[in-house]
Amino acid sequence: MERKLVFDIAIESNGPAVHLSSETGAVDMIPFGGTVRGEIFQGIVEPCGVDTQVLNQAGVRHMSARYMLTGQDSQGQEAHIYVENNGWFPEGAPMPFHTVPTFLTDSPALAPYLHRNQFEGEVHSLEDGLHIYFYEIAH
Repeated sequence: MERKLVFDIAIESNGPAVHLSSETGAVDMIPFGGTVRGEIFQGIVEPCGVDTQVLNQAGVRHMSARYMLTGQDSQGQEAHIYVENNGWFPEGAPMPFHTVPTFLTDSPALAPYLHRNQFEGEVHSLEDGLHIYFYEIAH
């Protein structure tokens, strides 16, 4: 399976996380912003993003991050991309972990590509912080 890098998103924490813990599981809500780079889009992660992580009784963590990208598309036009990124992994699993993103955009240039193709994400902890890499999957 071939993969093509579409976006590199550098995550910046922008506030305290909210935590809930009970005998049946735990939830963390982590606010963030950041920057995005790629051949088809350059811009920022709006500072209203949130990564919600739910740990269930079986020790499986469901990560669901939702956020908005604002910047310029490949045609130099102002554009937005909504991202919903989901992943499931055992508690304490090593990085990188894999995710399944979906996109919605107001860019006429990017919509046919982002709305119809399949993508996967990888989350890496690097020296300069957390990075999410989104790849197009070619079958």
